[in-house]
Amino acid sequence: MFNKALAVYKNKPALTAEKDRDKIIIIVPGGEKIKVREKDIEIIHPGPVKNLNDIYDESLLDGAREAWELLLTEGNPISLKELAELAFGTFKPFSAWAAFCLLQDGLYFAGTVDEIIARDLEQVTLEEARRENKNRENAEREIFLEALRKRRPVQDRRFIQDIEALAYGKTSKSRTLQDLGIEETAENAHALLLDCGIWTNEINVHPSRFGVSLSPVKHTPYAASDMDANRRDLSHLAAFAIDSPWSHDPDDAISLENINGRQILYVHVADPAAAIAMDSPAEIEARSRGATLYLPEGTFRMTADEALPVFALGLSEKSPSLTFKLSLNPNVKITETEIIPSIIKAKRLTYQEADKLLSSELSGLYDISKKNFDRRCESGAVNIEMPETHISIEKGRVKIEPIIKYLSSELVRECMLLAGEGAALWAMQRNLPLPYVLQELGEMPEEIFPGLAGAYQLRRCMLPRSLSASPGRHRGLGLDSYVQVTSPLRRYTDLFAHIQIRKFLCGEKVLSAEEASQRIFSGEAAANAVVQAERASRNHWLMVFLSDKKDSVWEAVVLEKKGNRWLVIIPDLALITQVSLRNNVSPNEQVKLVLKSVNIPKGEAVFAAEE
Repeated sequence: MFNKALAVYKNKPALTAEKDRDKIIIIVPGGEKIKVREKDIEIIHPGPVKNLNDIYDESLLDGAREAWELLLTEGNPISLKELAELAFGTFKPFSAWAAFCLLQDGLYFAGTVDEIIARDLEQVTLEEARRENKNRENAEREIFLEALRKRRPVQDRRFIQDIEALAYGKTSKSRTLQDLGIEETAENAHALLLDCGIWTNEINVHPSRFGVSLSPVKHTPYAASDMDANRRDLSHLAAFAIDSPWSHDPDDAISLENINGRQILYVHVADPAAAIAMDSPAEIEARSRGATLYLPEGTFRMTADEALPVFALGLSEKSPSLTFKLSLNPNVKITETEIIPSIIKAKRLTYQEADKLLSSELSGLYDISKKNFDRRCESGAVNIEMPETHISIEKGRVKIEPIIKYLSSELVRECMLLAGEGAALWAMQRNLPLPYVLQELGEMPEEIFPGLAGAYQLRRCMLPRSLSASPGRHRGLGLDSYVQVTSPLRRYTDLFAHIQIRKFLCGEKVLSAEEASQRIFSGEAAANAVVQAERASRNHWLMVFLSDKKDSVWEAVVLEKKGNRWLVIIPDLALITQVSLRNNVSPNEQVKLVLKSVNIPKGEAVFAAEE
């Protein structure tokens, strides 16, 4: 019984060799001898079997249906031996193994080696149809895979879902890339989709990869009954909402008043907190988004689009606002802060338009901004000016414009910083937990270069900022305490600060530091994902812009040496990259670079020094 009998071990054929005490030695395909327990194998033919290769004859399986029909008619269970004789007319090792394969296959027969039954007609018909469909799909999939191997366009989109899911960062696996022998990375999936013409360059995968939503906000803020009630009318003040020409959600404006020689700076801020309560559906959704997502291809807001005309400043004749009234001494140090729900009349200006008013209507505000900048610098503020660009999509084409540094943009920046500083001082006096912004400085270089090279040195030394429900110093801004409060339509933490402030002003119970921290950190985590998605998306569209500009020449500025290469910046693109340059170049030196190649999936552009 244990000499060259045909057995089944783990559903594979095996040849028994000899018995060794309580174990049986079997030979498996490939010739390996292993010891098994008797209960681990099943003898299906006594043999003798000379060679396991002799038992394979797939042509025998073609007669399976006829045997099934005969057994179905008879209706009684049969043994494996009887099935072999019924299907193949003999009981030999090869027919025994073929009969076992029929049983294991499960299309026509079911049961055990000792008791085999014919599956009923309905079951077989359904399974045959399923297998036929699967075989057809496998054949079509093979045609699809062959097209991908040759990087030819494919029309059948049934088989690309796993590639797209990997490219979008929704999964880390792809059966198709496995079948093609391609490493399963999002970049490789993206490249394959582009190479085969399934995707175009315009598809931006990065918001999905960072888990950022592109769907419209679901929850609209409830209608605030006091939107215009119980507000101080400040519409007599000249209020200027100054922003970029492409901004469509103005959420701050500034005014200046002189009372008995005392300067009063008003920073008016959009007031969505009047209609968004803590832990309401709209607040929870804003928290989950973290910030408005600004992409070249569109804006995806943190709050409902329907709320924008109500809350944004200057879109209507009069606008509800939360005004930060800051009393300043001659050195523009804040002596008193008052926070007022108000009504204002805002005039919208672009930076270019505002610059023309710096010597007239905006002269007082401009003077305050210069003094505040000097004050911060004396307190150790680190000021970094690097080239920036605005990227937009116009009529299907990428447009890149250098952002001009207008003096009025500095004016707005300083006024917003004063508002944040005033809000922090006001909250600290009342022990009110707000999202205070803190920053320490890294180790500064002994020698700081002038120009862009120096700006890059400083940027590289800056430590990340952090948020806390408790106040702390922001050394990068040169401020002892600071809270961002001027963009509640764009940033969740600003909205949260407004909600806390409004609760305090209304005499309601505010959130504790622990409760505030939970919401602050949740919103900030979502906002960080938005920042990463915006940064990666900008780089994507930059690569698209460059993709048809091979051999174009660009002016660059040398920043610093990195290994045997140099870091340079191309100001017109606001792009920092590494190139090989001659050894005798120096920081801030201008060089010309030639674009050699662009890889959109990897987000890389390769430049070389012009010869």
